[in-house]
Amino acid sequence: MTTYQRFEDLPVWQAAAELYDRCDDFLEHAPKRLRYSFRDQLERAVLSVSNNIAEGFERGTTNELLNFLHIARGSAGEVRSMLGLARRRPWMSEFKAEISEFLTVAETCSRQLRGWADSLQNSDIEGTRHLNENSRREWKQKKARQESLQKFHEQQRAIAAKLPPNHPVRMQWEQKHGPLE
Repeated sequence: MTTYQRFEDLPVWQAAAELYDRCDDFLEHAPKRLRYSFRDQLERAVLSVSNNIAEGFERGTTNELLNFLHIARGSAGEVRSMLGLARRRPWMSEFKAEISEFLTVAETCSRQLRGWADSLQNSDIEGTRHLNENSRREWKQKKARQESLQKFHEQQRAIAAKLPPNHPVRMQWEQKHGPLE
């Protein structure tokens, strides 16, 4: 598992930065008919995605990070909603391809944020603010045990897969874990 020291290195923050780039490019040459309030709200929503990722990352607790990831995901949803509405306007027809690409980046951000939040939901780490030398050592030992167990399980699976389909060990494995094919 990769550990990130800076929010700027997070793939999801980089996707959010790309979202901002797309927004800036889009707003630079969008029709003047697109109201100032719409432009302003779109830019605010886009900035909210990256800023909430950064703020949550810097807070130092898993619960706070989760809260900010949910806010960031909500902002990515707001961006998608606004772009979906803009795309419906007949006078935006020449921008439909650009809006679709912009939407794809917003959807990517949403998916990454959801995946990260889902993985943190069940985490037993309370965050860097709660880590001390003992808790770090215990967490690393637990993680190493889990990884060793996973490797052992994979080795057992590989051995069972090499056995003939009617071999008792393979049949026992498949009965317990499901088909090997």
